[in-house]
Amino acid sequence: MSTIEQTSDVTSQALEDIDPSLPERFQDDVWHECFARLRKEDPVHYCKDSVNGAYWSVTNHADIKAVDTNHEVFSSEAGGIAIVDPLEGEKGIENFIAMDPPRHDEQRRTVTPSVAPTNLATMEPLIRERVIDILENLPVGEKFNWVEHVSIELTARMLATLFDFPYEDRRKLIYWSDLTTNVPQVTGIEVDMEERQAGLQECAMTFFQLWQERAAAEPKFDLISMLAHGEATKDLINDPMGLLGNILLLIVGGNDTTRNSISGGVIALNQFPDEYQKLRDDVSLIPNMVSEMIRWQTPVIHMRRTALKDFDLNGKHIKKGDKVIMWYLSGNRDESVFPDADKLIIDRKNARQHVSFGFGVHRCMGNRLAEMQLRVLWEETQKRFRKVEIVGDVERLPNNFIRGISNVPVVLHAY
Repeated sequence: MSTIEQTSDVTSQALEDIDPSLPERFQDDVWHECFARLRKEDPVHYCKDSVNGAYWSVTNHADIKAVDTNHEVFSSEAGGIAIVDPLEGEKGIENFIAMDPPRHDEQRRTVTPSVAPTNLATMEPLIRERVIDILENLPVGEKFNWVEHVSIELTARMLATLFDFPYEDRRKLIYWSDLTTNVPQVTGIEVDMEERQAGLQECAMTFFQLWQERAAAEPKFDLISMLAHGEATKDLINDPMGLLGNILLLIVGGNDTTRNSISGGVIALNQFPDEYQKLRDDVSLIPNMVSEMIRWQTPVIHMRRTALKDFDLNGKHIKKGDKVIMWYLSGNRDESVFPDADKLIIDRKNARQHVSFGFGVHRCMGNRLAEMQLRVLWEETQKRFRKVEIVGDVERLPNNFIRGISNVPVVLHAY
């Protein structure tokens, strides 16, 4: 069966032949029926053959939560966090999200203060200032790509702030993030691996130099300084692959989630105009709307675990060493938890129960920062524009890990 047939008519396929990981599903935005069928008929589903080998799919909200909170059985460290196995030459790259306790806890604890509530409160005026600067310089009444001029630009500025990275070079952070998540087994397209290796090497050298500078100076509140002075992480300077792995984790975590939720939010409001009107009528709904946008978009499509022992999950026997994929995108469309799950409902009562940030020890440490950026963006957007109108075809990326959006053509309408 061709890839097109596999993605377009999942209802006629034999259950055992369904492979949810095909990148084309996400580029063409035709994943809904696949996951709906699995949630209904086979919520813990075994795919015996794919480009990434055999794997289990966990597709409903309750089972995803059960796997995500059980790190004693389901390991991040044993095989990594993505369906793709580590590439040759990159197997030594480590980061704390791909570690199990206690190593995970020790390294995570070092950088968590950067996104503590007190620090976020200090950062909010700067975020607002940068949001306002971006919005004030957008062309009103003219078509432009919201992704390029708003989603990417805001996340680039935010990452530069978090790392205290040279502001004029902030787009390098986006480039390195994209290199990290664009691999053939995830995107289904050819990747220039030489360019990828060269880019990641440049990233490693840049941060190695910044690390040395911060280590020699008094501790500050940026992520590099925290890592360089942290008891559990200061020796990463002697482990280049570990240093690179943790830097890439923080870059990707700060880039892809917020960036694609900003883009997805505009798509959702245009797709559901009644909800857009609800927002115009009551901007106090913005904090809850942000949670609902993150649920609806689900910027990280899946996370992987590897079974450390045999385990029975919802009637299925998972064996030690098996690859287990938690499809967050599917869990966030579980109708048993979220009625009318495919619809954006900005005042949805349980929007915060989404699985986009994960659960347990690996729950996204930057979740409050992402929510704050989105909240501030929509507060300032609503002050200036009656509507952000989509005026062309949305372009998505072929990627089964990050739900990436490359083009959202819009026109701004002032009040």
